[in-house]
Amino acid sequence: MPEVLELAILGLLFEQEMHGYEIRRRLRDELGLFANISFGSLYPALSRLERSRAVTVIESGGSVPTSIPATGSLSGERAGLRARRSGTTLGTKRSRKVYRITEPGRALFEQLLGGEESAGADDARSFGLRLAFARHLAPSARLALLERRRLQLTRRLATDLVRASGERLDVYSRSLVEHGTETTEHDIAWLDRLIEAERQKQAPARTETARTTDLGDPHSGDAMTSTTPSGAS
Repeated sequence: MPEVLELAILGLLFEQEMHGYEIRRRLRDELGLFANISFGSLYPALSRLERSRAVTVIESGGSVPTSIPATGSLSGERAGLRARRSGTTLGTKRSRKVYRITEPGRALFEQLLGGEESAGADDARSFGLRLAFARHLAPSARLALLERRRLQLTRRLATDLVRASGERLDVYSRSLVEHGTETTEHDIAWLDRLIEAERQKQAPARTETARTTDLGDPHSGDAMTSTTPSGAS
């Protein structure tokens, strides 16, 4: 979870500077992957990124909404209290913290974005987050992201099919397994379409690169032949 959250924060800051309240709003409302994110999770993540010099803090005047929403956790309330004491109180006229990504932060974002997803309970969330920021990946890395996810799902599908055939399930349990396999098959078909579209987008660039290389390579069989007359000495 911490790595996924930090990737999301860096992805948002990669595009523009933001204060903590705006980061939380966009995590919840736009990415849709952190519906229950609280300030108790957000501010420690921002602090980790600040300590590692991935983000820096600048000050911006003005006010934000009048109160810090209840977080439902003791750590969240403490984070809100620290924010109020440090002059970042929401709704005051004092300055508030605005976060900006640094060059090391950009490098970390690209590293996290292009890295392999962690297996486990968060693998779907991790992939969804990477796909949301896939426009920042190189074309080859974007295609690799899609292909890795497809491989994960095909392995899962094979495991589920073996389980369904090898266990004695009642009609309700079997229906649940069938629903899971149908969902996985649907996701694989969706990935197949994305992969095919990505390959088609990349094909013209590869063709142009190959053509340019052949024309410029004197040892290539397709290179331009000499125009010297055959009888010349």
